[in-house]
Amino acid sequence: MATYRELKAQMAELEAQAAAARAAEFQEILADIRAKVAEYGFTEHDIFGRGRGRPRKTAGTAVPDRYRDPKTGATWSGRGRAPNWIKEAKNRDRFLIRS
Repeated sequence: MATYRELKAQMAELEAQAAAARAAEFQEILADIRAKVAEYGFTEHDIFGRGRGRPRKTAGTAVPDRYRDPKTGATWSGRGRAPNWIKEAKNRDRFLIRS
């Protein structure tokens, strides 16, 4: 059975071989892609679509209020931390704003 050091040496050698094989294949594939792009006239938009990377976050639209405190008229959208006037309520339906 091989020792830990021998296995580590084999692993390092295999990693080096894998890196060399990847580099060789990378160049072949890149040359093939470049030839096809030139032959067919692809653009960046054709290959990658409209936007590259993550879509930008747009400014969020205001969420309509869902709950209203009948005493003060204060409202809450139902998102985030509940205000004190509704926090302890077991049934929040009585605070719902009916449209």
